[in-house]
Amino acid sequence: MERAARGRKRTELRKQRARKESTRKEKLDLTTLFTHTKGITSLEYEEQRPVFSQGDSATAVFYIRTGRVKVTVVSKQGKEAVVALLEAGDFLGEGCFVGQPLRMTSATAMIPCTLWRIERNTLLRLLQLNHEFSAFFVTHLLTRTIRLEADLIDHLFNSAEKRLARALLLLAHVGEARTFPVVPRISQATLAEMIGTRRERVSFFMNKFRKLGLLDYNGELRIYSSLLSVVLNDQSNE
Repeated sequence: MERAARGRKRTELRKQRARKESTRKEKLDLTTLFTHTKGITSLEYEEQRPVFSQGDSATAVFYIRTGRVKVTVVSKQGKEAVVALLEAGDFLGEGCFVGQPLRMTSATAMIPCTLWRIERNTLLRLLQLNHEFSAFFVTHLLTRTIRLEADLIDHLFNSAEKRLARALLLLAHVGEARTFPVVPRISQATLAEMIGTRRERVSFFMNKFRKLGLLDYNGELRIYSSLLSVVLNDQSNE
C-alpha cells in the first residue's frame, strides 16, 4: 500500500512539473495582458503622424502592434539622421524607463500604425509582478543593445555600399522563412539618412545591385540573399 502511495505521489509530482514547464513554454499573450491592465492604451496613428517629438516629456513606453515607425534625431545644427526603423513587435521610447525626462529622439508613423501606450509606472509594476513579461522585456532590451552595437561597428568600419547592403538585408529579414523577401516601402532619402551618405550614392548602389541581380524593384523592392556577398566582400568601394 505504501509503495503504491509513493508511486502515485511521484506520478502527481511529475504531472505538476510537466504543467509548470508547459506554462513556461506558452507564448506570452501581450494582447490579453495589455487589454486588461490599467495604464495601457491602444492608439491609432495615421501615416506621417508623430508618435512623439524630440524634447517632449518622456512619460510612457510604446509597443508596436501593427505598422512601422521611423525614429530620428536632429542635431543642434539642424541635421537629421534616422536612428532606427521599428516594426510590429518592437518597443520604443524606453528611455523614460531609466528616468530620462525628455525624449532624445522623434518617432513618426511610416504607415498606419496601432500602438500600445504603456505608462512608466504601469511598466514598472508589470516588470515587478509578471515574470513572463519581465523576461520578454529584458530580452527585447538585450536584443536592441546588440543591434545598436552592430550598427555602430557597421557605421565606423564599413563603406557606404556595405552599409546599404546590410540595411536592406535587415529591412527585408533575409534569412527568415520567406521565398523572396520584400522591403517595406521606403525612400532612397530615408535609406541615405540611415547609413549616413547622400541620396545620390544610394541611387548609384541600388542600380549597381540591380544590374548584378542582387535585388529587383518594379513596384516593390525584392532582396535576394546573394546581396549578402556585398557585406562579406572586402573589396567594396566607397
